[in-house]
Amino acid sequence: MVADPDSIKTLPRLKISLRPTAESIVRGGHPWIYSDSIRSQNREGEAGELAVIYDRRDKFLAVGFFDPDSPLRVRILHVGKPATLDEAWWQARLDEALGHRETIADARTSGLRLINGESDGWPGLVLDRYDTTLVLKLYTPAWLSRLTMLERMITATLQPERLILRLSRNLQVKAAAQECPGDGQILYGPTLEGVVTFLESGLHFEADVLHGQKTGFFLDQRENRRRVEGFARGADVLNAFSFTGGFSLYAARGGAKSVTDLDISAHALAAAARNFSLNLANPQVAACEHRTIQADAFKWLEKASPSQFDVVVMDPPSLAKRETERSGAIQAYTKLNANGIRLLKPGGVLVAASCSAHVSTEEFFGAVRLAANKSGRRFDELDTTRHAPDHHASFPEAHYLKCLYLRVF
Repeated sequence: MVADPDSIKTLPRLKISLRPTAESIVRGGHPWIYSDSIRSQNREGEAGELAVIYDRRDKFLAVGFFDPDSPLRVRILHVGKPATLDEAWWQARLDEALGHRETIADARTSGLRLINGESDGWPGLVLDRYDTTLVLKLYTPAWLSRLTMLERMITATLQPERLILRLSRNLQVKAAAQECPGDGQILYGPTLEGVVTFLESGLHFEADVLHGQKTGFFLDQRENRRRVEGFARGADVLNAFSFTGGFSLYAARGGAKSVTDLDISAHALAAAARNFSLNLANPQVAACEHRTIQADAFKWLEKASPSQFDVVVMDPPSLAKRETERSGAIQAYTKLNANGIRLLKPGGVLVAASCSAHVSTEEFFGAVRLAANKSGRRFDELDTTRHAPDHHASFPEAHYLKCLYLRVF
């Protein structure tokens, strides 16, 4: 059950004390409290109500969203001195998040992340902009009872054409039970048929904001796409796990001779073709041969002939969605990138990316380097990258994105 803020006013404040180690972690700024870190609480809590955390001296430590149905029991909102978490408090936090992004959007980029969850002080909430359409994605039930406030604040501050709600899978059933708006519902603005389009670095892309993965597009790879453009002149490029062809379009504009999108999804490949069509006014894009291969990328990469490509982009979906999958994911990354290296011509560039939060940066880079060492080929490391500025990560579990660039001889 999701708490109605009015219904809990008559209940005593939900008071929680922590085990000593967890207390120190919260003081250090970590935004999560797990159930096994709680030493005591004064009553049963409801999903979405505010839990007040006290230290061992019974003094205020922090306040956060409570969720009795999740091992992640409290998402911290504020640490330090007591504060009133009213709409003015949230408005100040929204203004702060937007202020950090003032230099990212410009006339050539109208797609970016405006709020990045806990790292911006909005736990379990993401807000993405696609030109005049905003997409609000929620991952915790605490926000369901606060949707009216969110809609009012976001639309008044940003004045979008429309605001669309997306819900994580675990929230969709809870939202329906509470008669809350559902996944893909427009909270504000006109109806929408199909996709919206936006600009990224001067390129046009479509985003399936109503039904697509995440909020409709993978905005987090913008900086890496820009780097790939710089490697692409005269190249034959393979974009494995291509989705809607973001890396491919940048490579085409960078002067690639050909780009090949490899993905298991016919729907994604069709979207990639449409994205190319949106940019045919660019002579480099128009001159580039765009190929698509619908296949299981893991299997196709194993069987493909060697030394075909000058650039291979290896950007699979998360291979470790939980900690128990970490070991297998590391092995899979080694194998995938070994096959990517095998497909490179001498002097070619491997762009190896991972979005698996359960695989650390060191583990992922180690897997790619192991694949390169086992190949028997000489290689140089050109660059490593982490999160884009609008996807900044403020605590260890938020660090999911990493990318390693190798030139292989």
